[in-house]
Amino acid sequence: MHSSLLVAASVARLLLACAQALCLLFVKNDLRHYLRSHYGDHTFQNLYHWQLFSFDTLLLTPYFAVMIVLSIYGLHRYKLVWQYYHYRKRATHGPSKHFDQLPRITVQLPIFNEQFVIDRLIEAVCRLEYPRDLLEIQVLDDSTDETTEVAAAIVERYRAMGEPIVYLHRTNRTGFKAGALQEGLKTATGELVAIFDADFVPPPDWLLKVVHHFAEPDVGMVQTRWTHLNRDYSFLTQVEAILLDGHFVLEHGARARSGLFFNFNGTAGMWRRCVIDQAGGWQHDTLTEDTDLSYRAQILGWKFKYLLDVECPAEVPIEMTAFKTQQQRWAKGLIQTSKKILPRVFESDVPLRVKIEAWYHLTANISYPLMVVLSVLLMPAMIIRFYQGWWEMLYIDFPLFLASTFSISSFYLVSQKELFPRHWYKTFLYLPFLMALGIGLTITNTIAVMEAIFGIQSAFKRTPKYRVQKKGERSKASKYRKRLGMIPFLELLVGGYFVLCIWYAMANENYFTVPFLLLFVIGYLYTGMLSLFQGRFERWRSGTNLEDTSPKPFPVGV
Repeated sequence: MHSSLLVAASVARLLLACAQALCLLFVKNDLRHYLRSHYGDHTFQNLYHWQLFSFDTLLLTPYFAVMIVLSIYGLHRYKLVWQYYHYRKRATHGPSKHFDQLPRITVQLPIFNEQFVIDRLIEAVCRLEYPRDLLEIQVLDDSTDETTEVAAAIVERYRAMGEPIVYLHRTNRTGFKAGALQEGLKTATGELVAIFDADFVPPPDWLLKVVHHFAEPDVGMVQTRWTHLNRDYSFLTQVEAILLDGHFVLEHGARARSGLFFNFNGTAGMWRRCVIDQAGGWQHDTLTEDTDLSYRAQILGWKFKYLLDVECPAEVPIEMTAFKTQQQRWAKGLIQTSKKILPRVFESDVPLRVKIEAWYHLTANISYPLMVVLSVLLMPAMIIRFYQGWWEMLYIDFPLFLASTFSISSFYLVSQKELFPRHWYKTFLYLPFLMALGIGLTITNTIAVMEAIFGIQSAFKRTPKYRVQKKGERSKASKYRKRLGMIPFLELLVGGYFVLCIWYAMANENYFTVPFLLLFVIGYLYTGMLSLFQGRFERWRSGTNLEDTSPKPFPVGV
């Protein structure tokens, strides 16, 4: 937490110093002079003439094309907000039916090098309220470190206490998480299958709240909402929690209520076993095996339910490198899934509106490469459009800005208002950083998206968990941290480029663009500096050597 705050403070001081210097250099006139010189002086009104075949057109055409595409995806966010409220009466709460006799359930716990949280996970699952003769717990361990001994010992202890738990260890990671889940199904005996990742802590009544929804014979999967154990650990975790809330409240809520396809999130959900088999089982040709299986099952006609009111606590990443790893995997996996699944969706008999929503859902991450293009073209566009009038900015740029950027703000404000009606307004303080963090992930996620487009395969890079929840708690993050590549330096370089963009805007008294440019500066500098220095701050405080505490090159960083 302290490292995150130190880096954030350093970025803030740097930006403040830049702003003060720029103001001293360029803001020499009062507001009346500024308005008169920019909007009352028509000296250059007819100086600029648009030419169809020119260098200006060559640069501005892709600039506006990118802005329009981003705006289309932004308008889709507004549509999701509308659907969420319009179909509010369709929200799923309690089950419509109940089993006369409870079905048998298999709980699968896929883990890989989770020695800090495995005991908490197994303890929580063994506390689940359900008849023990109808319950089976599988610990599916692909670990290559001390986790194997720790997990085996914990499982043996609970088995001795009478818990129906088994330990299954693979000596290879064929198929990664999907492979482990499919391997566990070979011996699973449950009619229903619940899945929890290592950092989740399901409450004791979770199974009983979910199971009766399967009394409806057409229900194939039920997903519950993630909550966040370490939401208040640091500024970064608070922003991450809001980002996830937007997904679990608005995206899942809107799609489920309006009868559109939505996805299982890989954990905190329950499947009907026969649905997994009918849809082709767990497949590992994408990094988002959960979304892949979800679409295959829904194409077959199975109904999915989303329970907004049923919570399952989990951790969010406490380090920027871990957060990037998670986001990179999701970005690449969704594009891989879109290439694999969208042709099947469009060939199926599902309604057109379902097909359109599937397109928006699975291709949304294409916005990251578009943001790279926008970043490159922003400064040339500012220079070319220097002599254009402010009316062009008003009726062209402002609507595009509202559609592509402000829609993000409204998206997360609504989610917080739904979850925290008494103090949701505090989210306004985080909005600039929410948008900036999304921008800061552009380079990492663009690489992931381009790898998916060109068919470059990569390993399933797990998100490390450290069992850190409260402010001030010390983590053992160095255990699974690997050395960083060149991406953080590239992020700092791009951040410096946007500092120059602000300098140019201030020099030409184009002050209205400065807040927008500041989002880019904050986003790139924050992600770059935190990626570089967060681990070093931890090491300096603890006095340990990274090489001594991280002997194995686990693929955690970027």
